Amino acid sequence: MAWFKRPKYTIVRTGKKTEVPQGMFQKCDECGQILMDKELAENFNVCPKCSHHMLLSACERAKMLMDEGSWNEHPLSTRTVDPLKFPEYAEKVKRSRDKTGMEEALLKGDGKLHGIPVALGVTEFNFMAGSMGSVVGEELTRLIEFAAEKKMALILVSGSGGGARMHEGILSLMQMAKTSAALMRLAEAGCPFISVLTNPTGGGVTASWAILGDLNIAEPNALIMFAGARVIEQTIRQRLPKDFQRSEFLQEHGVIDQVVDRRALKDNLAQALRYLAVQPGSKA
Repeated sequence: MAWFKRPKYTIVRTGKKTEVPQGMFQKCDECGQILMDKELAENFNVCPKCSHHMLLSACERAKMLMDEGSWNEHPLSTRTVDPLKFPEYAEKVKRSRDKTGMEEALLKGDGKLHGIPVALGVTEFNFMAGSMGSVVGEELTRLIEFAAEKKMALILVSGSGGGARMHEGILSLMQMAKTSAALMRLAEAGCPFISVLTNPTGGGVTASWAILGDLNIAEPNALIMFAGARVIEQTIRQRLPKDFQRSEFLQEHGVIDQVVDRRALKDNLAQALRYLAVQPGSKA
């Protein structure tokens, strides 16, 4: 794959007014600070003022986690279809492809993380909210099987706020069982699996592979849920606690194991893999 590169911009002066091209600056969603695009990129899209974790593309995440020159992308071998003839589904898939340059909401491959061989899968929020349809579920399963065959550690990063993709009905829900069963086979092969949950992770993804890791790590203040808070409140007719479904709340209640700042994530993953992995020549 071609590593993500931010385009170069120039400031154009027309008469007395200076026009700043769109994309040179971004506004922090949390504190409202105006930040230079370059400054954010160097800080992994974490606001240097309030430490709010802004959206990262799947490509950017792979670049952040994999050692330079070690990444080997696995092309997707299946293609999205529209089995239910769901209204506008084909058009939404096409728009997502044009927007992201990806065939589907999953980037997968293998490489090295601080010298440790790993298989990596990342779901892309900008592709239909990172939702899991038949292709994402099948390709995730193939990545899991690859890790088991090669006796490699597996890292899956969820940017799947869309959960299971409703446009494919029961075929999407089937992927929950398929990926979960594949992870059981991975565990039987003795290969560690670390799940990284980012904002947002929801629905059928949360209810399947996203929280089945040997170690479940979340970014700060990430929204991680199955049903939305408003749906739950309307169902049980009670007010929910403050920060309900945020990563810190879930860690406090034992749903996830760690909350890790994105800037420390690669080092943290390497340390965890050294504890979890069976080193060559060592006794299992």
